[in-house]
This record gives sequence, C-alpha cells and structure tokens, in this order.
Amino acid sequence: MLDSPVAEVRNARLWEMGPFAYWGTGIGNRSQYRFFAPGFQIGKPLTPVLHAGILSGQFELAGNIQPLWQAYTPGPHNQLYQCVEPGGTTFPCDFPVGGGTFTGFSITPVIFKWNFLTRSERVQPWFQGAGGLIYTTHKYPPDVLVPHGLPGGTSVWNFSPQGGVGVHWFTRRRRSVDLAVNAVHISSASLGDRNPGVNACVQFQVGYTWWK
Repeated sequence: MLDSPVAEVRNARLWEMGPFAYWGTGIGNRSQYRFFAPGFQIGKPLTPVLHAGILSGQFELAGNIQPLWQAYTPGPHNQLYQCVEPGGTTFPCDFPVGGGTFTGFSITPVIFKWNFLTRSERVQPWFQGAGGLIYTTHKYPPDVLVPHGLPGGTSVWNFSPQGGVGVHWFTRRRRSVDLAVNAVHISSASLGDRNPGVNACVQFQVGYTWWK
C-alpha cells in the first residue's frame, strides 16, 4: 500500500522547490504601504518526525530568492514636523518627503520551518521563522529629502525578520498548492542616517511546489 501524498514526502524527506508570489500591506503608521514580490523557494527536511504532543513535527531548512521586490508608498509630498529651537521651544516645520514605487530584490537565505505531524492525506500545515535581506535602487523607506551630498536619509539595504504559518495542499503525489500568511518587520539596523523602518506588514502568499 502506497503512502499518502503527505506521508510520502515526510517519510522520504524529499526536497521541495517551486515558485511563489505574495502581496502585502503595512500596519499602523505604514497602513498605506503595499508590497509585491514573486520568487522561488527550495527546502529540505532535516529530521525524522520529532514527537512532542500536539507540536509533533519535522524540522526543515529552506531559503528563497525574490528577483523582483516592490513597495508602493504614497507619492512625494510635504509633511508637517515639530522642530526644536536651541532653547527648547518647538515650532511647526514643513519638509518635503519622498515616496512612490520602490524596486529591488530580496533574498531569504535562512528559513527555519516546522512541518506539523498530521493525519491528513493531502494537507500539510507548517510554521516558520526567517531572516531576509532587501536591496532597493533608492533609499527605503521614504523619508525627509536632503540635498545631495549632505548626510541624512535611510538606506538601500534593509533586513526583514519574519514569521508565519501556511499549508501545502497536495493536488496529487509530489505536487502541492501552497498558501501562507507572514508577518514581516523591515529595518536597516541603522545602516543609514535614519531608520524609520516598517514596524509590521502582513504578506499573503500563494505558491506551487514540486517534491523530488
């Protein structure tokens, strides 16, 4: 008797690989930000099933690359700030702020994935934590514009620690459609003069996986 599609890939610890795409939205003070990226992911289970009650599962190490990464922000505009005089008095200041579409690429070289043990023959749930790197052709996120050559602004390099949940839904043996939701934090770790970052965004991901 053949194993079910889920049991087959679990017991054989098969490689998984395939394309994906996600759309995301910022939260809080970045609620007007949107994100989009297509990519390709590869992973390999490294352990047999480890038993821990309802948390029983299998550890997998994976990574992905996103050759196109885009963030959509409000267009360039003026924004009111509170400035402080040397004596401590505050007064309103109007500064130009950048914005628009930011384009680059992203790589997530380390994804720690936990594939939960399930009795289902076709559905494999998982949880993951990961760390990525984003490069954009212009400093991101947008900030107060400064004259060229003067210090200020953010960075073209940002880090993207993240975590999420998802499922593989096996349409047939060694083939699955994948759905996931990830929470992502974007920060330059102060590589630039300023680091306003994106404290939180939520990404909704769909993909397709081959198992070898």
